[in-house]
Amino acid sequence: MDKINLSLAQGRVQGYCDPRFLDVLDVFAENFKHRGELGASVCISVEGKTLVDLWGGLRSSSGEPWEEDTLCVVFSCTKGASALCAHIAADRNMLDLDAPVIRYWPEFGQNGKEEARVSMMLDHSVGLPTLHEPTPNGAAYNYTYMCERIAAERPFWKPGTRNGYHPFTFSWTVGEMVRRSTQRRLGRFFADEVARPLGLDFWIGLPEAQEHRVAPVVLAKADTNSRIMRATMADVEGPAAKLVNSMGGFNANAREARAAELGGANGVSNARGLARMYEVLANGGSIKGVQLVGRDTLSRIGRVSVASHMDALMAFPTRFSLGFMKSFDNRKLENSDCSSVILGEQAFGHVGQGGSIGFADPECRLGFGYAMNRHGEGMLLNDRGQPLVDAAYRALGYRSNVSGAWTF
Repeated sequence: MDKINLSLAQGRVQGYCDPRFLDVLDVFAENFKHRGELGASVCISVEGKTLVDLWGGLRSSSGEPWEEDTLCVVFSCTKGASALCAHIAADRNMLDLDAPVIRYWPEFGQNGKEEARVSMMLDHSVGLPTLHEPTPNGAAYNYTYMCERIAAERPFWKPGTRNGYHPFTFSWTVGEMVRRSTQRRLGRFFADEVARPLGLDFWIGLPEAQEHRVAPVVLAKADTNSRIMRATMADVEGPAAKLVNSMGGFNANAREARAAELGGANGVSNARGLARMYEVLANGGSIKGVQLVGRDTLSRIGRVSVASHMDALMAFPTRFSLGFMKSFDNRKLENSDCSSVILGEQAFGHVGQGGSIGFADPECRLGFGYAMNRHGEGMLLNDRGQPLVDAAYRALGYRSNVSGAWTF
């Protein structure tokens, strides 16, 4: 592989890149030169072999370089890690995804949630995209308190009748399914069963000893004209309007936020950690002596579970398998910039706030990760992440069809 050491105005791009993927290197460099990237990493594996591992730019505006082992908060990319834990528990017959939630969590069965099923926690159809009433400052870091609030909450719709993205509550709905079925908290289960066996720099609940490696988050300005903001103004009692008040003062740059176990929002990793987690799922659920799930479970992970013309929270069409985003292309919709994630049809993964992404594509045995510290606008991929994904698919001989999906 070619070693890379490319000078930029804001630091360097370093790492290595297989000659077939030089288009990915070009896009990565262009992100720094023309698209506002501050610091970032991208990693790609094919058939279990790492072919791209690049990092560069700055950890912060103070000028510290982004190093090979720099970490960042990957926000909702954490959902893929959390969902994987639930599927591992299911694969080992510890958790039945088709069972009523009350089999594991009796207290959940109240206020219209009595018939909810575990699968609804994973595919965002359980009706709890947020809470109706505000939470105290710091509540998001109190796992027991938030589980009690979730259990007592009334859903925004009858569970299973529609879907709407669950940005923060996924942390406690799915997290508690893992805890109740395995007798281990999500962060520990992920460390024991995924991160440690695979050698990943990836934590749900970051140890203090790793804090010095974390690049601070630089948030994007809110787009007051976005579809979700329009939904907020159109229905002050709807989930979009209630979202901010239920976040419990979450601040990704605070030590207490990174130390908490928020399985929907606060995982800390980098592109390498994301790509290597997904590379196992791109290669049959087992690689290099580590088996996470069997073939039947892997097949279910990749199947679409819900598809909506109007996500109840994000206000644009979405497609989810059980815990993972599938490809969806909303570029032709009015006022829908950064509202798409365009992958191969068999691919599954998850985008994080600001534009990070990790995914697997079993068709071409691709594991992909991209993480950065300066956020882009919008809910999903932006003009930095999607071009990297596109370049990876082109290098593998794919072409974009009329619907935008990547195919041979």
